[in-house]
Amino acid sequence: MYTPPTLYSGSAWANMTVGLLGGSFNPAHEGHIHVSRLAMKHLALDAVWWMVSPQNPLKPKKGMASLKSRMAQARNVTLQRPRIVVTDIETQLGTRYTADTLKKLCDLFPRTRFVWIMGADNLRQIHRWERWEEIFETMPVCVLARPPHGSLLHACPAWERFRSRRVRGYVDHKNLPSWKILHTALNSQSATAIRAKKAKVKSKKYGTRPQESYLS
Repeated sequence: MYTPPTLYSGSAWANMTVGLLGGSFNPAHEGHIHVSRLAMKHLALDAVWWMVSPQNPLKPKKGMASLKSRMAQARNVTLQRPRIVVTDIETQLGTRYTADTLKKLCDLFPRTRFVWIMGADNLRQIHRWERWEEIFETMPVCVLARPPHGSLLHACPAWERFRSRRVRGYVDHKNLPSWKILHTALNSQSATAIRAKKAKVKSKKYGTRPQESYLS
């Protein structure tokens, strides 16, 4: 089992290829595990870091469980997955935006090969992220796509900006930008659906209507 990274553990991750899966993980679920396993298989990764975000700038705070709670729950669902490492490294870094987080990680782990992993839904709206182009210029990117998102990617700004840098095989860590799309039938679970289900059970038990925050 790998030890979660800290600001001073660069040597422990030297000469490894690590996938970075960032998100709220509110809550973590089998879909996240499925994505991580696919990435490890198709990108030849040694491990995947689940970077639990203290607060996604594009998501409302209402309905968001505490960082401590989300970390504990994520660790619980990965107990049998030693190559998936749950970390609050973004909190340790004190960064707010992904572009800043990735640059600092490359500085602190200079001998680690990172790949940024995200879903096709994020690629379609990544142009709303702060300095989003720097993400592609900092490390390779792998986009996991499933219908209907896969068929809609050609119309998004990120596709138009970096279409010539897309690769079919392994991503190139030395010649950036380098990104690929992995078309696959992903797990159907989602954090939104899980929260909605919990709210429904709660409403039946106590005779109350689900709060709007569970559906966000």
